[in-house]
Amino acid sequence: MVKEHNESWIPFNHPRRESLIIREMLVDGFKAGYVATQGLIAHGRGECFDYLIGEVSIPPALTAERIAVAVLLTAKHPVISVNGNTAALVPRQIVKLAGLVNARIEVNLFYRTREREELIAKVLRDNGAEEVLGVGDDASCVIPELFSERRRASCRGIYVADVVLVPLEDGDRTEALRRMGKTVIAIDLNPLSRTSRAASITIVDNVVRAIPNMIKFAEELRNWSRDELVNMVRGFNNDENLRSVLRYIVDRLNKLANEDFLIEFPKQQ
Repeated sequence: MVKEHNESWIPFNHPRRESLIIREMLVDGFKAGYVATQGLIAHGRGECFDYLIGEVSIPPALTAERIAVAVLLTAKHPVISVNGNTAALVPRQIVKLAGLVNARIEVNLFYRTREREELIAKVLRDNGAEEVLGVGDDASCVIPELFSERRRASCRGIYVADVVLVPLEDGDRTEALRRMGKTVIAIDLNPLSRTSRAASITIVDNVVRAIPNMIKFAEELRNWSRDELVNMVRGFNNDENLRSVLRYIVDRLNKLANEDFLIEFPKQQ
């Protein structure tokens, strides 16, 4: 459940209340200067895919989230990458997850400015982060074969990480990080995107559900032995998991196609 935020104008019985609260959180982040205009557009695109899966964490997503946590727990240098949308929607949850899996947090932006870096870092610190990488001169290393501002990375963070969690990601950096030999965990509602297809582990879920789910799995799995976690990960196939997502969507749409879409209203007397 998303923490309520500037929602006083939204009726409690509104059928899209949760969705409207999420939009308000992003708009607030935009007004504060750390959510990019393009981030608002990207959210709308993701929301379309969320409709297709029924706005719930579907079984393949839960599987990927559990596997992702196991991978983070067994990593030597895990890093969670944060952009404006993620900072607006789940800052407290990102900080909590990072603590549970012993990951560092790094700001990485496509539309990078020093102001946005510092604003996002402040949001994360206000939500409990002790250290935030990737701000200013800290982003001095360069990801090879990447030419957007995403190429800049902390030499202590993403650049040397073995596992990178990239919520709300673009495909170019996912591909570049994979070429560097890193395990990339993506959270992307579009199962057909380049990010989804290039990632090592793809979580097809809304970030406001995925990160809390991962926190629950981290609390469960953090006491497992390394061998138990490695054995769990060994049986995971990302391509097959993405196929399961597509089959879920197809089956759901077929079922909906045979139902009555009309909303019944009382007839006027």
